[in-house]
Amino acid sequence: MNEIASPRIARSVCPHDCPSTCALDVEVIDAHTIGRVRGAKDDPYTAGVICEKVARYAERIHHPNRLLHPMRRAGAKGEGKWQRITWDEAFEEIVARFRTIEDEFGPEAIWPYFYAGTMGHVHRDGIHRLRHARGYSRQYETICTGTAWPGYLAGTGWLTGTHTEQILESDCLVIWGTNPVHTQVNLMTHAMRARKERGTRIVVVDIYRTATMEQADMGLMIRPGSDGALAVAAMHVLLRENLADREYMARLTDFGPDFEAHLATRTPEWASAITGLSVAEIEDFARLVGTTPRTFFRLGYGFTRQRNGSTNMHAALSIPAMTGAWQHRGGGAFHTHGGAWALDKSLITAAELSDPNVRWLDMSEIGPVLTGDARALKNGGAVKALFIQNTNPMNVAPNQELVRAGFAREDLFTVVHEQFMTETADMADIVLPATMFLEHNDYYTRSGHSRVLFGPKVIEAPGEARSNFAVVGELSRRLGVEHPSLEISDREMVAETLRRSGYGELAEIEVTGFVDRALPDETARFADGFAWPDGKYRFAPDWQGAADKKGYQWGCDPAILPRFADHWDVNEPTDEDHPFRLATSPARAFLNSTFTETPGSRKRHPEPVVFLRAEDAAELGIADGDAVTLGNRRGEVELTARFFEGIQRGVLIAEGIHANRSHRGGKGINTLIGSDPALPFGGAAFHDCSVWIRPSSQPK
Repeated sequence: MNEIASPRIARSVCPHDCPSTCALDVEVIDAHTIGRVRGAKDDPYTAGVICEKVARYAERIHHPNRLLHPMRRAGAKGEGKWQRITWDEAFEEIVARFRTIEDEFGPEAIWPYFYAGTMGHVHRDGIHRLRHARGYSRQYETICTGTAWPGYLAGTGWLTGTHTEQILESDCLVIWGTNPVHTQVNLMTHAMRARKERGTRIVVVDIYRTATMEQADMGLMIRPGSDGALAVAAMHVLLRENLADREYMARLTDFGPDFEAHLATRTPEWASAITGLSVAEIEDFARLVGTTPRTFFRLGYGFTRQRNGSTNMHAALSIPAMTGAWQHRGGGAFHTHGGAWALDKSLITAAELSDPNVRWLDMSEIGPVLTGDARALKNGGAVKALFIQNTNPMNVAPNQELVRAGFAREDLFTVVHEQFMTETADMADIVLPATMFLEHNDYYTRSGHSRVLFGPKVIEAPGEARSNFAVVGELSRRLGVEHPSLEISDREMVAETLRRSGYGELAEIEVTGFVDRALPDETARFADGFAWPDGKYRFAPDWQGAADKKGYQWGCDPAILPRFADHWDVNEPTDEDHPFRLATSPARAFLNSTFTETPGSRKRHPEPVVFLRAEDAAELGIADGDAVTLGNRRGEVELTARFFEGIQRGVLIAEGIHANRSHRGGKGINTLIGSDPALPFGGAAFHDCSVWIRPSSQPK
């Protein structure tokens, strides 16, 4: 009897938009098939643990609905009628249409649009080679980090922080504005280990009782957008009760009498009215962090997705600067390692071909851009063609009614390179089948940790699927572009980029699968000073300095911003007609619109629901399980009501971005979200929305 050969284990990397960027051990059954996916036990951050959705990746990579062949639209946009074509036919039509548009309207009428469907730099950022070579409109990338990074930079001057593994040396861990049980399970692995081995106290600050808050020693459930008020009130208590490290502040911050006088007005009583917390909760939090020098603040993205998100980030970040927590291993704060990579990506992006005079279009404003808003278009001409990779704006972009109207334009030529027939692909003129991460070579940076990892190709792609790298390259060649990047493979691109960046040779890196780019502890932890010329943390945020460091574009007069760390009351107001605050928080088994097609994820999240308190529901005649409609001036969305006591009165939570078609009425949750740029530099305020709610059976 012949023995069945055991599958080989291939090392890879999760490609999805998560700070963990987990190292994976993948069972390879044959040249086309994978089995189980596990977290690599020998990786100190992954530590053998991965999220449930990636553990089931075979469901996704071998899904029967994967796109396998190029297709041309054969009916009306969105009708779902397609004609199979060859790759040559697809390229010929795209090139012909692009050339016609360039000739008639200029190259800025074409907008290559992308984002983080893969976090591999070669297959994510390579679209810029086409953009730069042809002079197509540039993309201002605001949708994820536009409100978070400026607030951190305005205080520290650099996107780095205390190494995550030092959680194991912390006496208190503050998880603020992120739900790692849903979005970064490895952080919880380290938090639980720290509690078990060291007795680390865990504090969670969030807008509802998340699965992470369920694990906390202290849970602070605040109203959406009130994080800054909690932070400055905590600093008021630190000063009032002599828990602030004045020697540290004199040496390594800009603390002075004006800021102290400002904080004197930010009492716990003042903050209680804004946050919904009791005075005792605010004081207990301040006393805990003020008497625990080794307090680690893990600052997420979620609490920055407000119109005041940047000031929220800066205010929360200011607490460890007042306690001097940065002085101690296991203390300080962390948001991302993005400032530590020092990568030379010029070959990937053809950076030398970029024309600084070409306009930037804000990706968060794709709805206004496509519907002709002059401000969003920078007073330039209309966008006449889109080339889309790695994102699904028909589902994930804000202000969906405008997005829908823009994609429906008959004069808009849209090409979508995708893995599934998403709702964006369904509105395309040409759809191209894309590879998944195990079917091409790439490298990945880890915003939640210090390793850069190599993910090799381990299986062949199904059908006629081609990689982003290959499609951008072929389009470029057919459009007459000449560039060294067009003469190499994706593996060679990885190797050359790492070599140019001083990381070493790929053949050596591949042995372990990673390069550790950890900054020295004292540097990452700002132990000897912050990244400003005088080495001091800015309680008075340096917004212009943040703009200079990242090339941000001002969206407001700087004079309207708070002078110091503060609560900035600029969020969308509730009123008599829109009395509820809605936040669209991440679901456990989805990642934006990814995984919504897999059976395991759909089983966990079978339908779109909205959480509300029973008291609020009773006043509106809503029963648990009722069909309800949420609405505002941007549109209406139908969901199912679920009673949940882990939120404050007047707050609604809708977890996950379900497909629009999964909602009764066919309109998804981002219909309700505004696309107006959050200040000061732009960004999408996904968790900052005012709405009404009523039973769907109730007439308007």
